[in-house]
Amino acid sequence: MVGSCSKLAILCALPAWMIGTSAFADEPLPRLVLQITVDQLRGDLIDRNLKHFGEGGFRYLLENGAYFTDAHHRHANTETIVGHTTLATGTDLAIHGMVANLWFDRATGTPYYNVQDPNYPLLAQSGVDQSTEIDPTQRAATSDGRSPNAILSSTLSDEITIGIAGKPKIFGVSVKDRGAISMAGHTGTAYWFSKSVGSFVTSSYYMDTYPDWVNAWNGAGHVDAYADTEWTLKDTPTTYRFLEMDDAEWETDFPGYGRVFPHPFGPRANKYYTTLLTLSPAGDELTAAFAKTLLDNEMHGQDEVTDYLAVSFSSTDYVGHIFGPSSLEAEDNLRRLDRTIAGLLAHVDQAVGLENTFVVLAADHGATEVPGYLNSLGIPASYFNFDNVDTGPAAEALKSEFGVARELIANFSQPYVYLDDKLIAEKGLEKAVVSRRLADELRKMPGIAYAISSDDLRSGRVAKTPVSDAVLANFHSERSGDVYIVFEPHWFVGDFDGLTVASHHGSPWTYDTHVPMIFSGPGITPKRIARRVETVDLAPTMAAYLRIKAPSGSLGKVLQEVLP
Repeated sequence: MVGSCSKLAILCALPAWMIGTSAFADEPLPRLVLQITVDQLRGDLIDRNLKHFGEGGFRYLLENGAYFTDAHHRHANTETIVGHTTLATGTDLAIHGMVANLWFDRATGTPYYNVQDPNYPLLAQSGVDQSTEIDPTQRAATSDGRSPNAILSSTLSDEITIGIAGKPKIFGVSVKDRGAISMAGHTGTAYWFSKSVGSFVTSSYYMDTYPDWVNAWNGAGHVDAYADTEWTLKDTPTTYRFLEMDDAEWETDFPGYGRVFPHPFGPRANKYYTTLLTLSPAGDELTAAFAKTLLDNEMHGQDEVTDYLAVSFSSTDYVGHIFGPSSLEAEDNLRRLDRTIAGLLAHVDQAVGLENTFVVLAADHGATEVPGYLNSLGIPASYFNFDNVDTGPAAEALKSEFGVARELIANFSQPYVYLDDKLIAEKGLEKAVVSRRLADELRKMPGIAYAISSDDLRSGRVAKTPVSDAVLANFHSERSGDVYIVFEPHWFVGDFDGLTVASHHGSPWTYDTHVPMIFSGPGITPKRIARRVETVDLAPTMAAYLRIKAPSGSLGKVLQEVLP
């Protein structure tokens, strides 16, 4: 009797998901893991648009999955590579090392684009012309080579390779190189869309020559098919919430594209043609079409070995930057994305069976509303011009104290300020003193909420707050800058090399950290979970579901609602 009570007490003390572990362990693994990441899908946008979604897309995931409605990134710099890598590794930037889309390499004195690697050039390309890329971080890359070597932790896809018997097939696909590479990890293969050549490409890190099916897809005219067509509204105009804002003055008027529907793609010869495709739902449609062909030709999910396919959809991010998340364009884009996801899931169902597939959907970050839109509602918001640091009181104070001011700053790669180590040494100054004084002066500028020196982060001289914790999660001793800047809510740098974007992201405020997380697969009970969770929880939860170890740097916890 005593023994029975003792066993019962132990059983009652166990977490709920551990009860029945033996039966769970005997269940066959899914044949396919499909990880979908929607770039800039803020956490409220699914529910905001749900009544206009059809069957089989977002609705399928909500009706068949565990939907965490209050999931947040816990790092401060909510950018694309940062969020993707956090989802892939289950850890903070301080460990996985991808501290920003762009950081300053002190050794070379040049900007470093997160996945650039001169040792692995693009296959069959002489170089990527970034002149039509609206993302300045991409243009700042000093090499057309690409690899995942800068990621300092293993990824969930790496752990699938390590932990699942047989030879799992691992692939990542996206318009953005960083969206594909981060999810494919070190052991998979990544394909992304090159705007300069209008095709999906990869680098010599992954292979020596393209498979025949890739050459066939690129030569089949998928990209050319959009020439001389236009992006039109999917549904009846009166069904759109933001119909009357189609020509809002705060939207970006991209050359040849305009602010009003329909948006023309123009002729194939137009130098902006492929960029315009990515500023519309066409970018996601091409990504899904390529992913479907990959799945068929690489025979994903066709044996007992669990395969992995990551698909990162980028158009929501590009559309959001140009028009804002509360715009007619963003609204229509999500309706069309819903259909694109529905088509992808239907293809997976036919090829593998959704009953054999573990589907996970999340986002790398959210987005702020456009300052002009917020101002029209009476909410303070504005753009920040970093050039004002040169001429304002901050410059005068630093000049008075150190004899130099702007010259002290070697580089500003948002959100980091990097100091000129050589000049500081020549002037006989102490870097810790300079960085703290610069932070003091920056904090006085309108639009800056916090400016925190790395020296204070190292020594723990920072008050413990949610914002300082988020900044600390960002801190990597070699890659982070000397001062971290946090702008006031709804303030951001909107200038992208002369092009002013409507909206942005990259802050620790909830509109940037809040993202959806949905898990759907065999044994998962459909439910909405409103408790707050973190995106570092996603990778270890996926690992627990697949019964493999979590990525090497994982700091998240297993979400018990996902486990059968």
